[in-house]
Amino acid sequence: MIIKSIELKNFRNYQDLKLIFDEKTNIFYGNNAQGKTNILEAVYLSGTTKSHKGSRDRDMILFGEQEGHLRTLVQKGSMDYRIDIHLKKNKTKGIAVNGVPIKKAGDLFGIANFVFFSPEDLSIIKQGPGERRRFLDLELCQLDRVYFHNLVSYNRVVVQRNKLLKDLCFRKDLEDTLDIWDMQLAEYGEKIINGREDFINGLGEILSGIHRNLSGGKEELEIFYEKNVSSGELYNTIRKNRDRDMKMKTSTVGPHRDDLRFAVDEVDIRRFGSQGQQRTAALSLKLSEIELVKKLIHDTPVLLLDDVLSELDHNRQNYLLNSIHDIQTMITCTGLDEFVNHRFSINKIFRVFEGSVQNEN
Repeated sequence: MIIKSIELKNFRNYQDLKLIFDEKTNIFYGNNAQGKTNILEAVYLSGTTKSHKGSRDRDMILFGEQEGHLRTLVQKGSMDYRIDIHLKKNKTKGIAVNGVPIKKAGDLFGIANFVFFSPEDLSIIKQGPGERRRFLDLELCQLDRVYFHNLVSYNRVVVQRNKLLKDLCFRKDLEDTLDIWDMQLAEYGEKIINGREDFINGLGEILSGIHRNLSGGKEELEIFYEKNVSSGELYNTIRKNRDRDMKMKTSTVGPHRDDLRFAVDEVDIRRFGSQGQQRTAALSLKLSEIELVKKLIHDTPVLLLDDVLSELDHNRQNYLLNSIHDIQTMITCTGLDEFVNHRFSINKIFRVFEGSVQNEN
């Protein structure tokens, strides 16, 4: 699978831009705050309907404009897809595939798959559990439309249940309606837990080998799914904790409280690991994600590297670059020296300067 081209109109700092990509390595270089990351954001948005940064639609539209447009051409096997996304200031975005509007964002998933790697990801081990859940959900939603549906439904139930828990302070007679929300929370939550468990099991099998190679055989890395509640026990646990939820006015049980734990030689590296160990584990995690996606979709994802190389030492840079030779990659950086020094094969070079992009080869 490759992204052939993208056209942007009134997106971020681009008024009118068309880019044709190479099927291998595409480099976007230039000073900071020129618009390099915006290009990767647009590519990611075109296949997932979401910004990797969690930005709202209105914030991605060029300042002073009411609408923005993206058109992306995707080649998958012998099939070509044209994805059109219409961003609007005060309305839900419009999405069409090959000129046919789609009603649900989940219908877009499966056409394109992306792995996004930014400097923030290098801190995923030591950040809060919300970032690790976000990592899981971003990839699982791309891979599984059913998981996306279950996650959207689950999040909606959590919001509605939490609202009801707050309203109970004034309307005790509403307590019986909690039963409905409890059942739905358990129904969707169980499916999310099972989906995450399968994904993490598959990831763990790949992760250990990659990390062993990356650390020169010195470390064994394991990933553990720390479920807030075990599968099959969610409904009973929700009911058991109802009094506490009513007291705290929030849902305290469910997969929205899950976490991941990483251990090197059985030591929890979030709590006791060095910064070097945490960053190496994060790199192993992203490389494992690429390999697992390949295995699950029987195709290659597009890799988006946003200024990551400057954050890695020489050995980790080499390992990363040597691992991505067989997939389409889009890389942002401030200069080309790091690639020249590593004799890295560059297929297409773009210079980005103040919202304009120039092809240099």
